[in-house]
Amino acid sequence: MGTTRKKSAIRKKWPASRILLFAAPIGFAIVWMLTPAESAFKKPATWQRMTNPGQLSAAHASLENDCAACHTPVSGVEAENCISCHANNVSLLQNQPTAFHANVDTCTDCHLEHQGRGHRPTTMDHATLSRLGLRQLNDGDQSGEREQVRRQLQVWMAHVGDESLPHHRITRDELILNCVTCHGNEDPHVAYFGDGCANCHETSAWNIPQYIHPSSNSTDCSQCHKAPPSHFMPMFMSMCAKMLGKKPDSVKQCYVCHEISAWNNMKGAPWHKKTMSHIPSR
Repeated sequence: MGTTRKKSAIRKKWPASRILLFAAPIGFAIVWMLTPAESAFKKPATWQRMTNPGQLSAAHASLENDCAACHTPVSGVEAENCISCHANNVSLLQNQPTAFHANVDTCTDCHLEHQGRGHRPTTMDHATLSRLGLRQLNDGDQSGEREQVRRQLQVWMAHVGDESLPHHRITRDELILNCVTCHGNEDPHVAYFGDGCANCHETSAWNIPQYIHPSSNSTDCSQCHKAPPSHFMPMFMSMCAKMLGKKPDSVKQCYVCHEISAWNNMKGAPWHKKTMSHIPSR
């Protein structure tokens, strides 16, 4: 009777899960010692494959069996590891749309790996970029111009509600970004409308679904459109007269030659995609 109670007490004190917790490492150590050194079981690559969450993208395929190239023990993927390979990427750091990477202190917020060979490890999220900027302002030197900018943004974000946004396709976080920093060189308006891109555009696409072009009878083209440099060349007016049989008095009179459907469609000489030329209809 006493022995039975003693065994029962031991079971309560040492449940099966606790016994397994102690026995498993001991069993693993025995197997490890008995396994030959040349066995694949003892190769780092074997253990890396066992814990691999998925294939790397094609760009990083060469690092498939080298976890330490990107991952730091305990800390995970650190920006320093990425910088060691990408610091000399001139096209990335000097081109205007991507030059902001030189001032970003994290990579994994936008670049996620282990999604497969065919997956591009880039997720462009403007709201995430905005949060990164705010985080760096909060974590950086709290003095001088940096502190002034931080306080101005905090005040602005505290007082701006959804009803104050220019349209429903833009968020408050996205609105604090300066679009011109990345997109200035590709502005089709050539700064004609200033740098307030978010007043009309959203971050997912340049097209404006609600936009309706004025009537084809409109003559105020120059309110939105600037004539390209070619229109100011000496022979331009004579070329128009020869090809279209008409000659505008000014380069601002776009409506004399152009259709509103596309710049390439000329009145009396529509653009033909097959021949890539204007064919007069007269």
